[in-house]
Amino acid sequence: MAMSTISSGLGKDQEIWNSLKQAIAKSSGFEQWQQEKKSEEKLTALNIDERVRDYLRSTLETLAY
Repeated sequence: MAMSTISSGLGKDQEIWNSLKQAIAKSSGFEQWQQEKKSEEKLTALNIDERVRDYLRSTLETLAY
């Protein structure tokens, strides 16, 4: 029973991440960040999931200062 509870929780987490990822990808801050990073070959090779994670990492690092 514990495994089914964990599995359903993971599915919900994935659903939440997908919603957040879509909202972030549509935000003006993300769009601007992508434009600034457009020249970086690494960024263009990444899928949307990886780009959103990089954007969040960069934003959090900036806020940490």
